Amino acid sequence: MLAVDIGGTKLDVGVVDAEGRLLGSRRAPTPRGDDAEALFAVLAGLAAEVRAGVDGAGAVSVCGVGCGGPMTPGGEAVSPLNIPAWRDFPLRDRLAEHLGLPVHVDNDAKALALGEGWVGAAAGERHFLAMVVSTGVGGGIVLDGRLLDGAAGNAGHIGHVIVEPDGRTCGCGARGCLEAEASGTAIAARTGAPAAEAPPEEVRRAGTLVGRAVASVASLLDLRLAVVAGSVALGHGEPFFAAARTELAARARLAFAAGAAIRPAGLGGAGPLVGAAAVGLRGAGLLPGRPGPGDERP
Repeated sequence: MLAVDIGGTKLDVGVVDAEGRLLGSRRAPTPRGDDAEALFAVLAGLAAEVRAGVDGAGAVSVCGVGCGGPMTPGGEAVSPLNIPAWRDFPLRDRLAEHLGLPVHVDNDAKALALGEGWVGAAAGERHFLAMVVSTGVGGGIVLDGRLLDGAAGNAGHIGHVIVEPDGRTCGCGARGCLEAEASGTAIAARTGAPAAEAPPEEVRRAGTLVGRAVASVASLLDLRLAVVAGSVALGHGEPFFAAARTELAARARLAFAAGAAIRPAGLGGAGPLVGAAAVGLRGAGLLPGRPGPGDERP
């Protein structure tokens, strides 16, 4: 599968095999500014490099894409909050035309959920939340073995759960969203330095707020596992996760939610591209145990 990950900081394109192994990839910074075509040109250039230079690229038959949201169903038009150049950008059709392949697009955090459930830290689990805490904060939810889509394909946006009433203004326009308080962008705004250089108290605060949001989701949806990826979460490591677990234990008190776990995602740096490949497989109806959009519940 050709796999594409589109984020506010970087663009990645790679090839993933049928066992979920990343065979090779190319990366570039996400262009700043408001030129939609310039951004697409960088993405198209990466895809050309991969198809020319990565073993196995000649055999790809489908492309899967994970992209920041929100978006319309199937990624027909995307408007990532952290990529202002794209507002209602027709990503799926533009990529399909450029690549000459079937293209399937989904939210990048939903893609992570698919990848982690396929070959990662949630493999074999039928009920879990997957999160990305990075430039922004996103999530994907699997219940009864099925990835939730929602009316417009945006289910799982845990980054917009309110964790600090009357807190910082979020890019979505609300105040106190998890993304506005614990994302890499928010930490940099609070401290005046890159999130990777955050002092211990900021790391603990971010972890605490993530644990608070997970507690709400665990109680709402009757799930007992959250796997967390992204540069902020994985970069800060155990201090971040320890704070998240402490807050989750303090807030998830109903009997069915008590004991819910937060663990690091299992796919590491390959996770976004493996997840994107899983989007492609799901769209083609080929992802084991993860029915595609529109499939009937058995």
